[in-house]
Amino acid sequence: MSPTTFQSPLLLETIKIEDGTIYNLPYHQKRCTQSRQALYATIDTLDLETHIIAPPKGLYRCRILYAEKIHAIEYIPYVPKVVSSLKIITSDIDYSYKYANRTILDSLLHSAQGYDDILIEKKGYITDTSIANIAFYDGVQWITPQNPLLKGTMRQKLIDEGFLHTKQIRTEEIAQYKQVALMNAMLGFKIVKNINIHDDRGRDYDY
Repeated sequence: MSPTTFQSPLLLETIKIEDGTIYNLPYHQKRCTQSRQALYATIDTLDLETHIIAPPKGLYRCRILYAEKIHAIEYIPYVPKVVSSLKIITSDIDYSYKYANRTILDSLLHSAQGYDDILIEKKGYITDTSIANIAFYDGVQWITPQNPLLKGTMRQKLIDEGFLHTKQIRTEEIAQYKQVALMNAMLGFKIVKNINIHDDRGRDYDY
């Protein structure tokens, strides 16, 4: 059976803007360019910076919908989601491109009612939550899954800087780690305190 895939033709970039400053734009630009080339065989470049009008004050989530061209740009005041519990969900979902259509992710999230978010397991290995890449601290360095659902821009920046290291992480191996962090364009890199990770095998991991 082939992996579950997304059907929406529209792609999405979510970019942090705070007090007029646009964060990590080169990483968003690179992903936008690579995604358009791969999915639409484009040879031009959408210059994101020329389309963004950064609000001068406040913290915003700049949401850019695009395909061959930009379809819409929104500036949404950002309120972080509090995550203190994750449920491990097994799925063969394929989300290697940041599609705007999140129906399948939302369906998986709905199946874990009572938890703040899900942690998706593929073929026995940890990948991502529904909204963030994840990392684990082994006492020496921070490790992030080698094969995430989506190669996030903050994840890539921290790998390039040498702060994050990649490794395949089996679900049962997460008990070996001391801390958990979530990361995405808006969160940055956030160590999460007092978080519980639960799976249907009756295992609980507390950090």
